[in-house]
Amino acid sequence: MRAVIEISKIKGLIFDFGFTLFYFEEASLKKYINCYQKGLQKSVDFLFRRNILKTESIKKEFINKFNRMQNEIFKERNKGHQEYPTRTLFRRICRSMNLDEDINEEVWEELPNLFHSFEEEEWIPFENTHNTLTQLKKVPHLKLAVLSNHPHHTMIEQVLNRYNLSQFFDEIITSAEYGMRKPHIDIFDYTIKKLGIKKEDKKNIIMCGDEYADIMGAHRAGLQIVLIEREYKFPYEKDIPLKDICRIKDISEILNLI
Repeated sequence: MRAVIEISKIKGLIFDFGFTLFYFEEASLKKYINCYQKGLQKSVDFLFRRNILKTESIKKEFINKFNRMQNEIFKERNKGHQEYPTRTLFRRICRSMNLDEDINEEVWEELPNLFHSFEEEEWIPFENTHNTLTQLKKVPHLKLAVLSNHPHHTMIEQVLNRYNLSQFFDEIITSAEYGMRKPHIDIFDYTIKKLGIKKEDKKNIIMCGDEYADIMGAHRAGLQIVLIEREYKFPYEKDIPLKDICRIKDISEILNLI
C-alpha cells in the first residue's frame, strides 16, 4: 500500500463528489439515463409552457436533437476531456432551431436546473461523510475542496447545501465551471491555485476519488492519491495502471491514513 505523508505536512485534501462523498441511490446506467430523460422532458415542457416550443412536433424535434448532440458530446469528452456544460448544450439546440432570440437569462438558468433535477434527488451522502469532514475541518491549516466532473456546477452546489456540507469546503470546483474534465492536469492545477497552495507544495495534497479520472489525473499532476473502492462498477470503466495504490472502502478511513 502506498505510504501517505504525515498529517503535519498535508496542506490540502481534494475530494471527488460522486461515489466518494455521495452515493447514487440504487445506481445503474439505466437509472442514470432515466433521470436524464425525465429531466429533458421536464425542460421541454417548461419551454412549451413559455411558448418557446409551440407544437408537439417541435417538442419531439427538440428532444431528438438534444439526444443526438448529447451522444456526440459524450464521445468528444472522452477524447479531449473538454467539458460541455448543460447550459451550453441547451443553447446549441435552441440556436440550431432559431429559438435562442426568444429566450431570456432566467430561462437559460432554469433549463439545466430542470434537466438535472431528477438526478439531483438521487445523490445522498455516505453515512460517514459528514463526520469525516467535521474531523478534517478541525485540522489546522488544512484546505478542503470538492473537484467534480459534472456539466452543471449549480447542481453540485445545491446538493452540498441541501445536506449542509458546503461549510466544510474552501473551494467547490466542477468541470462545468473550469471547462476541462479530470483527468486533464490543468483542472488539478486550477484547483490547487484556487486553494491558495503553491505548486511546489502539490506533493502535500491528497486527491481522494473512486475512478481512473481522479487517480490518474492526480497522479500525473503530482498529487498523493487515495482510491475509494465503490461497490458499483460502470460499463467501459478504465483500469487504473498503477501498483501500490492506497485504497479505502469508506470515506472515514482517510482519517486513519493521514
